[in-house]
Parts: sequence; C-alpha cells; structure tokens
Amino acid sequence: MVAHDVADLSLARGGEARIAWADGQMPVLRSIRERFERERPLDGVAVAACLHVTAETANLVRALMAGGAEVALAAANPLSTQDDTAAALVEEHGAEVHARYGEDADAYAAHIVALAAGRPHVTLDDGADLLTFLHAGAADLRERLVGGVEETTTGLLRARRLEAEGRLLCPVVAVNEAHAERVFNDFFGTGQSTLDGILRATNLLLAGQTLVLLGYGWTGRGIALRARGAGAQVVVCEIDPLRALEARMEGFDVMPAIDAAPRGDVFVTVTGSRSVLRREHFERMKDGAVLANAGHFDVEIDLGDLRALAREVRDVLPLVQEYDLGDRRLNLLAAGRVVNLAAGQGHPAAVMDMSFALAALVVEDLVRRGAGLAPGVHPVPDRIDREIARLKLASLGVEIDTPTPEQEAYRSTWAPGSAPGSASEA
Repeated sequence: MVAHDVADLSLARGGEARIAWADGQMPVLRSIRERFERERPLDGVAVAACLHVTAETANLVRALMAGGAEVALAAANPLSTQDDTAAALVEEHGAEVHARYGEDADAYAAHIVALAAGRPHVTLDDGADLLTFLHAGAADLRERLVGGVEETTTGLLRARRLEAEGRLLCPVVAVNEAHAERVFNDFFGTGQSTLDGILRATNLLLAGQTLVLLGYGWTGRGIALRARGAGAQVVVCEIDPLRALEARMEGFDVMPAIDAAPRGDVFVTVTGSRSVLRREHFERMKDGAVLANAGHFDVEIDLGDLRALAREVRDVLPLVQEYDLGDRRLNLLAAGRVVNLAAGQGHPAAVMDMSFALAALVVEDLVRRGAGLAPGVHPVPDRIDREIARLKLASLGVEIDTPTPEQEAYRSTWAPGSAPGSASEA
C-alpha cells in the first residue's frame, strides 16, 4: 500500500460514495479524465498537492492519476479534511494521502515535509505553503521542480513576494486569476458557500441584519449579492477606489471599517490580507457581533488582539467561540479559519468542476512547456480558459454562435486594444 497518514481506512466505503456523488456533478473534469486515460500526458510526472481534502479534490487526483501522474496529497486546512474521502483515495485509488481532520500544526508540517520528500515535478497549492517550503528547503527537494499551480489569492501574494525578492525558482501559474475561475469559484462558489457556512454555524436569520463585508473583489461581490438577496443590509469596506466605487454604484453602503464597526451584526473578511479586523474595530463593535473569515488563512481577523481584549473565551456552539470583552461579547466562527469550508461543505461540486478542470489542464501544460517558461507568476493561457468554458457549455447542452470568415477577417485587422466593440456587440 502507498505511504499514507489518514484517520481510518475503514471509512473508505463512505468516502467512495461521496467521491462518486461529486463526480456526477463534475462533467468537465470527467471529460478531461477520460481524455487523460487515453493519452497519458502525465506519465512519470510526480505531482504534490496541498489542497482541501474533499470529494471534489479527490476527483482532481483521479484525473491526474488517469493521466499517468504519481500524486501525493496533503491538507491545506485541517478543518476541511473529509476523513472518509482521504481513506477512499488511499484504499480505493492508490493515492498517497497525508491528511487528518483537525490535525495540529506539527502534523500539518510533517505532511508538507512528506510531500516535499517525493521531489515533485509539479506542485498544486491552496496558499503556497508547499511551494514556500520547497523554496526554503534543501536544493535537492526542488531539483526536479518544473512549475507550480496556485489556487488562491493569498498564495499568489506569497508567490509574487518570492518573485519580487528574486527567489522564485520556477514558473507558477495563477489559476485563481483565470476568468473561468473568478466567475465560478469566487463569485458563484465562495459567494454561496460563505453564507452557507455562517448559517450552518449559527442558524442566524440574515434578513434585517447588517453584514459588513471587508473586501469587494470577485468573492466579495458574490457574498454581497447573496447577502442582499437574503434580506441583509450590506456595508462594504475597501482600500481600492475602483472596487469601492463599483460597490457604491451597485447600491451598497461604502465606508471605512472603523465607521462600519459599530453598525455590523455580522462581519466577513475576504481580502487576502492580514489584521483587517483588529483591536480598534473590536472595541467599537456591538454586543453579539459575529466574526467570520472567508479568506484562505486565519490572519484576516487579528486573533491576538481579540484574545488580549477578552476576559474569557468559551465555546457556545461547536463552531462558535464567544469572546467576553466585559461590556460586550463577540462571536468568532470556526476559529477564524475559512468559514465556507471549516463550517460548511465548501463549494458545490459543479463549481469545483471548473476550478479543478483548469488545474488539470494547467498541470498538463506545465509538463509540456514548463521548461520554456521563465521563473515568475504566469497567467493561465487564454486558450485553456476558453477551452474550460467551451467544455462547460457543452456539458450544459448550450451552443453559441461562431464568427463568419468575413467577421474573422475583420477582427484580424484590429490593432490590440482598438476593437470598436466587444465580441458580444458584434
């Protein structure tokens, strides 16, 4: 049996059923897996993945293995690991898995070390922990490294920091910034699953509540739209004037976080930055305010400041910690970890279908041309982005127009950036 560290292999049967259910909602990734089985484009390629260990991720692992890859998987978040899924990957599919629900920091670090020991050709990351470890570790661990794939905004910030410091030693493809990823994963996926996680943890009624949203990127927009649809009044806090203006023109109140602090009933951080809610905000919040994070790491809500202010901390629900500040109580969800996964089931499989289909094709592309790419953060090639959209439309039975030869000839005369209208206007 392959190397593994999972909670209980006897859970494999239930995990296999969960994986099959997700597979039924992931037609794009399934079509790629079927092609990979025929063509075997990843034969002999070692892929190390530090991702959320869920049924959807299991189907990405299956696709890569169908293409011939040797895949090792560890958990990007100990509170999102599905132990039955981890067991099924080992027992039923022969994948190397190092993941246990609720694992501590030492176990997490050991699992990253186990992935690195395989000297991967390609890394798949949610947060760049594996990539960062490989760059900090011994040179022999990264001697075969062809490239990396990053799924999160936070991870791309870390990769770009390495690049700016001249320490990034391989190409890293920004799957998180592909258009198909932004629309499906961030806007539709996190937009829905964040509220799902909050409601599962608290059973709150959002109607009539004020939800303060810190960050108005693609994910923030998705959360804001769904919160308003649930009857909440949404206040947006931003540092980017263009995003702030967009929020205002879409009908949301916009103000600095310090001014929103006394107004909010529910606070959601989704910035990719750190300490966006801190002491000065906690001191102005009303009694009973709920704090949730939808960013990748548990640094957006300053937990050190929150603990320093608290006289007492107690668990009031399985995923709710009450911080007693003396004159008020603040309720932290899922220990400040990403709430849609730690308190909910994460994205629907139909959303992860797009995200992981992109990842699979990017891995294939890196294997084919990675040696010709300079170290640095690279965009997903437009042809891959469009191929994913085409496959998704086909799975939905949707057909679209194709340009006539005359239209193609006309478009070919446009200088870059000088097109007289968008394709939808033609």
